[in-house]
Amino acid sequence: MTVRLEDIPICDRVLVVEDVAPLRDIWRRALKEMGLFCVGVRTGEEALEHARRYEFGVAMLDLNLPGIQGLDLFEQLRELRPETAIIVVTGYGTLEAAQRAIRLGVVEFLTKPCGLGELEVAIDRARRRFLNESHPPTPEPRVEAPAPATDHSATTMTEVERRAILEALERNDGNRTATAKELGISIRTLYYRLAEYQREGFLS
Repeated sequence: MTVRLEDIPICDRVLVVEDVAPLRDIWRRALKEMGLFCVGVRTGEEALEHARRYEFGVAMLDLNLPGIQGLDLFEQLRELRPETAIIVVTGYGTLEAAQRAIRLGVVEFLTKPCGLGELEVAIDRARRRFLNESHPPTPEPRVEAPAPATDHSATTMTEVERRAILEALERNDGNRTATAKELGISIRTLYYRLAEYQREGFLS
């Protein structure tokens, strides 16, 4: 029996945009084993074509793509399907790319090569983001940000992003509204990120 995309719950649909065929196939098989329905494409243009026809709960985007580059594709997908939770996959990371991805509302960064365990955690987080998108978190009491790390040799986009947010929070004396404004992100996105950092022990 052939499974149609239309019959799959949106939260279980994943759009993978990766131009390296073997890696794309590995991710497709891994996502299938997680019980998800995956559509894999090579270019940003193909991704946009699929996104115009169907809704996806999660999209995984490689930053280095032929044609439309990853962050430009991210921006177009955000305009086209603002509810889709997006994971960025990259073999490198820069502060500029991290800041732009934060503003666009990235859920997670995965650095190549990533383990299947990391992929599963990121997909679970993205699906929860998609499912909870219409239920913003209850505002939490102000928390004091720890002193920002002085080591500026972050090796992953996740670390670059976390450092940018925590340093902005420190500059604004823990004021979340001012921090979100400085970063150019929604207060909801900031609350979501800070809740993650508290669970991971980066905030007390």
